Amino acid sequence: MQATNHAFAPCLDDWQPWTPQEVWSRLRHVDARWCIAAGWAIDLFLQGRPREHEDIEIAVPANEFAKINAALADCDLFVVAAALATPLEAASREMLGNSHQTWARDRVTGKWRLDIFREPSLEGRWVARRDSRIQLAYDELILFDPQGIPFACPEVVLLFKAKAVREKDQLDFDRVLPFMHEGRRKWLHDALKRVHPSHAWSEQLALLRST
Repeated sequence: MQATNHAFAPCLDDWQPWTPQEVWSRLRHVDARWCIAAGWAIDLFLQGRPREHEDIEIAVPANEFAKINAALADCDLFVVAAALATPLEAASREMLGNSHQTWARDRVTGKWRLDIFREPSLEGRWVARRDSRIQLAYDELILFDPQGIPFACPEVVLLFKAKAVREKDQLDFDRVLPFMHEGRRKWLHDALKRVHPSHAWSEQLALLRST
């Protein structure tokens, strides 16, 4: 597919995402603290039949993003912000600071394969984009499925899904909640109280703690 130097509105119908296993096969040797994020992380935690997914996301510390970039040599990368995709090499420092998403597009097929979240970190800890007081050690953030695929813990995934709950987000919450131990539920409850004080999930989590 012909490269472009200009920003454009990406077509969502052009998503043909890799599976978690395909992402793992490409990135398993990359020396970076990356993990499968969002809805696929919930499915990896549950280890059951996955729901349908339109895309796939990984999270990586922003200061380790270059290692992921180097491992995707057969893709063109685009910073996505305000419904526009800008080639990574044309993105300003300000744009990179204001947007955390980078999409990888297969250079041959033109299909979108992967959404990369560039995440803040501090002294070896993950830092929530929406409230820097919310932090977690990477050995708590990143879990592994039986194959060794790294994925984000469900409480962090749900914290971000809580901002604007869609049907699939509510489904993920309902599916995973019974399998989260008290420590995970408490962490999510406390984090939600910081960023979404009146969220319905907080009330449900509080009820579980009182029973």
